[in-house]
Amino acid sequence: MSATTDLIEFLQPKFSTEIHVGPWLTITQERIDKFAEVTGDIQWIHTDPERAAKESPYGTTIAHGYLTLSLLPYLTESNHPDFFQKNYPGMRMRVNYGLNKVRFPAPVIVGSRIRARSLLQSAELVGQAAQIIYQITVEIEGCDKPACVAEYIARVYP
Repeated sequence: MSATTDLIEFLQPKFSTEIHVGPWLTITQERIDKFAEVTGDIQWIHTDPERAAKESPYGTTIAHGYLTLSLLPYLTESNHPDFFQKNYPGMRMRVNYGLNKVRFPAPVIVGSRIRARSLLQSAELVGQAAQIIYQITVEIEGCDKPACVAEYIARVYP
C-alpha cells in the first residue's frame, strides 16, 4: 500500500462528518479597506462607511465575498503547524486545487464575527495524490444564513 492509499483509508471513517470548527474572527473596516486596496475592488458598499450608512440596505459597509473566501486558510486553521501531520499522516505537501461551488448567502457586515465549519465530503486517489473535498461553511455570529458555503478541493502528495 502507498502513503496516499493509507491516507484515504484514514479519512474514510470521517466522510460526511464535521471535522473542524475554526476560531471566531471579527471583520474590521481596516481589513476590508486593505482587501479593497489589494484587489482594486473599491466599491462604496465596502469602503465608504458614510455613504453605506445612508444608501446601503445594511446601514453600514460589508465585506467583499472574496475577502471572506480568501480567509478560509485562517478560518479553517489549515496552515497551522499542527494541522498537516494530524490530518494528513505520511504526506508531505498539500496544494489548493480549487473550488467546485461557492455561494455567499448573507453579507458580512463590518464588525461581525465569522468562523468556518469544515465537513469532510470525500477523498480519492488521483495519480500520486489524494484529492480531498471539503464543504466549508462560514457562519456569521447571530445570523441564520452563512456568509459563505464553498466546496473546496485539496490535493495532498506523499
